[in-house]
Amino acid sequence: MPREPVTAFVALGANLGDARQMVQSAVQDLSRLPETELTGCSRLYRTAPYEAAGPDFINAVARVSTRLTAPQLLDALQALEQQAGRERPYVNAPRTLDLDVLLYGDACIDSPRLTVPHPRMWDRAFVLHPLADLAPERILPGRLAAVCDQAISPLSGALAS
Repeated sequence: MPREPVTAFVALGANLGDARQMVQSAVQDLSRLPETELTGCSRLYRTAPYEAAGPDFINAVARVSTRLTAPQLLDALQALEQQAGRERPYVNAPRTLDLDVLLYGDACIDSPRLTVPHPRMWDRAFVLHPLADLAPERILPGRLAAVCDQAISPLSGALAS
């Protein structure tokens, strides 16, 4: 029997190569995942590296409806990162593409491979601002104010969703 679809939110980021194009392509790749439909995408944002080094990041958040389990979704996202040439030489290294499961329905998951809600999402402007574009009701009061010291700016031009 098929699983009921779950609404999940995925953070996208890149700061190597043509980061803007990489994020835009990754959004389209999300729409092609099996048993998954892209149902929305935030604006693109330029952000200074946070707890990382390297050039500025291009970030966004996508909303998908998926029948994949959370671990299956994570596997699919990691496969997209690999296709984009993602390397992990050290923690928070610059990257061609970074995809993270932020929220998976209302699930709370704490496993060695996956923690949902993403454990650091509430501390990161580059996650909260794009998430607020799509699902402002998911942002607790005061969360955006708590990250106001982090450099972030929306870019012109919308992503297709």
